Amino acid sequence: MLNKKVCSLEGILELLVAEKLVEPDKASMVSSLVSEQDRKNLHPLEIIARRQWVNESQPDQVLSLEFLTNWIAGLSGLTRYYFDPLKMDVSACTSIISYAYASRFGILPVKVSDAEVTIAVSDPFQFEWKDEIDRIVNRPIETVFANPLELKSYSLEFYSISRAMDSAGANQTKGPSTLQNLEQLIQLGKVDSVDADDQHIVSIVDWLMQYAFSQRASDIHIEPRREQGNVRFRIDGVMHQVYEIPANITAAVVSRIKIMGRLDVAEKRKPQDGRIKTRSPEGAEIELRLSSMPTAFGEKLVLRIFDPEVLVKNFSALGLEKKESDIWNHMIEKPHGIILVTGPTGSGKTTTLYTSLKHLARPEVNVCTIEDPIELVETSFNQMQVQHNIELDFASGVKTLLRQDPDIIMIGEIRDRETAEMAVQAALTGHLVLSTLHTNDAPSAIARLTEIGVPPYLISATLIGVVAQRLVRTLCPHCKKSHDFDKQEWESLIRPWKTTAPDIISHAEGCLECRQTGFKGRIGIYEMMPINDELKQDIGLNFDLAQFRKTAIKTGMKPLNLAGAQKVARGLTTIGEVLKVAPPRYDG
Repeated sequence: MLNKKVCSLEGILELLVAEKLVEPDKASMVSSLVSEQDRKNLHPLEIIARRQWVNESQPDQVLSLEFLTNWIAGLSGLTRYYFDPLKMDVSACTSIISYAYASRFGILPVKVSDAEVTIAVSDPFQFEWKDEIDRIVNRPIETVFANPLELKSYSLEFYSISRAMDSAGANQTKGPSTLQNLEQLIQLGKVDSVDADDQHIVSIVDWLMQYAFSQRASDIHIEPRREQGNVRFRIDGVMHQVYEIPANITAAVVSRIKIMGRLDVAEKRKPQDGRIKTRSPEGAEIELRLSSMPTAFGEKLVLRIFDPEVLVKNFSALGLEKKESDIWNHMIEKPHGIILVTGPTGSGKTTTLYTSLKHLARPEVNVCTIEDPIELVETSFNQMQVQHNIELDFASGVKTLLRQDPDIIMIGEIRDRETAEMAVQAALTGHLVLSTLHTNDAPSAIARLTEIGVPPYLISATLIGVVAQRLVRTLCPHCKKSHDFDKQEWESLIRPWKTTAPDIISHAEGCLECRQTGFKGRIGIYEMMPINDELKQDIGLNFDLAQFRKTAIKTGMKPLNLAGAQKVARGLTTIGEVLKVAPPRYDG
């Protein structure tokens, strides 16, 4: 019969032997060899899992901590709980009981509502704590069983950040409030300022960054409101609410990050840009680009996190199919001319350009860039940043680069006629120029260049090709399954083109690895348009975009929706994901 002794080391070993999962000799050896220090610091399941024993009943299975956790959950009849920090209200959970009490009994509140409180436990047979918490919460308590190592780790992390928040709020500095904003609500006799150098604020900022790295976030948003600030992460293109911070602490957190990014902390009225270089918990260097913006309730701050693995990716990892990769390689290997990458903000243009430049940056080649701002610092390029305060813009930057004996020039963005003219001049004088434009598709890049004043004959003479791109979320490989589908869905994706629908496509039901979303990571879809002789004939004074688009498709350009359909047919993403970013837009 199960009792509270089961979760002792000897009790678990006895059960493992009884169920023929472990040989008796192994069990008795561990029981006698485990030190008092390990018994004190480690959960019995951790001690056993460290042995990496093979399941005697199923030799292909290891008695891992995950296996043992599920096994104990089954024996106890408790629901197995899986931590998803983004779905937990940390401040509400840690306000129920103290850290000392939680660590003493190996428990952690994980969900708090008006109807009930859910508490995760590391010992499913010990409930000495229940009467005390019953009196505190005065509502039903649901008990769930969690991985003891995760429970210990999250307890330490959550209580540490809550303690830092409380301490930062308590350590308010004396003097007038520094939180100047349009919608400030002044409360008499209350001081709102918190010192940005306070150790608790430093801890909060460190935690936010480490948390973002561990959750694969691409952006951290710190958004001030009247009563509190919101912290949100963008993960795989979708925003997630992470934490609510008191308004005065939000201002101090923003100031702390501005100090780290070498921004002017005193200037709160106008936008600023900066950068931070730091390390992830695993030791990898990570770059963050900062952007501050004044809002009605104070400064909003966005930190864009640049993946350190970007520069070591190959074109296949970016999502280029074999044929697309061949076309792209053929374009970037040209000795001179202009190559454009188009798409909206956040569509992966910078990643494509950096990966290509890294591929081209051989010792015998001089690669120079002019960017606003420099997004990733790479030692094999010569990178210059636009600085409008000293009249260093893209056009003057390109003019400078042309005197630096470059082979390849990357221009962050072609925004105006002067920059476009300098890009054309560079291409005509024997340089390869890569740049970006904000257009919806590849053919529209020609229209955009003519609009800003580039003569059609120069476009025809210098443009090598245009690539439009988007990012789509990829299906989680851990829960992806094939299924039949309505062929009308396929028709809605590929219209008006006629391509054979696959027999089955994939979908994902959601699992722990993808936080029940069904998606994990993103991949690019590409519209490749190399400029051939037939297309050059359509670039003239009376440029007709619709006719040019038809010619491009006739000569081999695959529209974005068809490129996305190819990813759907391969089981990488869904029809809905492609339609979000690349709806059918051509008349055929």
